[in-house]
Amino acid sequence: MAIAPRPQHSPVLHSITQSEPFRSAEEAWFWTMAALVARQDGARIVAGRGSAIRPCEPDDVVRCLDRLYRQRRIDLSHGGVLRRWGERGYSPNPHAPSERGDAALWREALSRLEWPLRIKGIVVGPGFATVTSLRP
Repeated sequence: MAIAPRPQHSPVLHSITQSEPFRSAEEAWFWTMAALVARQDGARIVAGRGSAIRPCEPDDVVRCLDRLYRQRRIDLSHGGVLRRWGERGYSPNPHAPSERGDAALWREALSRLEWPLRIKGIVVGPGFATVTSLRP
């Protein structure tokens, strides 16, 4: 009976090294919201499924946001704006009078979320200010 050779890397560590981090907190947030909506609709979410292997689960991003809330760096108004616009799949327009307040909260929340996500390796790249969302 032959014994199969042991892999050089564990499957988890191997998939992390091949993962593609997000370019911004905004991109990570839209991905997280899409995954949470899919989960709510009955889909089973697993890291590494989909078009790109990501370095986290949606819950990892939510935990970072929760920690900011517990540290009083964001409040419920930030969370409400992130949820509403995240479900829509695009960011509020700062030039539209009816969306101006939401846009300010959106930018503030994501700018505060950016650093914790970078520390965890979930986000790498130029940063929030250089990424813009396309409206439908």
